Amino acid sequence: MTRELYLDDLAAGQVYRSGERTVSEAEIVRFAGEFDPQPFHLDAEAARTTFFGGLAASGWHTAALTMRLLVDSEMRIAGGIVGAGMDEVRWPKPLRPGDTIRLESEVLEVRPSRSRPSQGLAKVRTTTLNQHGEAVQVLVANLLVVRRPAG
Repeated sequence: MTRELYLDDLAAGQVYRSGERTVSEAEIVRFAGEFDPQPFHLDAEAARTTFFGGLAASGWHTAALTMRLLVDSEMRIAGGIVGAGMDEVRWPKPLRPGDTIRLESEVLEVRPSRSRPSQGLAKVRTTTLNQHGEAVQVLVANLLVVRRPAG
């Protein structure tokens, strides 16, 4: 098991990776049916005539899958991955049925808190890549990270 990371362990330029996950058509349709019921997420035939030219996962499904991979990744933040907000979220390419995704998370900035010395913020860019190395999501988030306890 990877050790827990505190703010003091993080530095700009560090890169953390995840395992992989393959996404099925059934998963895409199931998520869309509950949370984003648009034709290009629900029906492969109907999706062919849309902007996407075929079935594509909801961006929010991609975000949820990214979160799952992030929780299980090398970047094991002490106290959990707690978001304090996002600076950016983009979906440069659609996530398709059968795609296998993985993450690369790069620490961009680390800032100890002046008002709360027991914590700080880490700005992290997490790129979700498909099996061809193409980005299907880019997310820049500010994470609340605790400092290493004294002693």
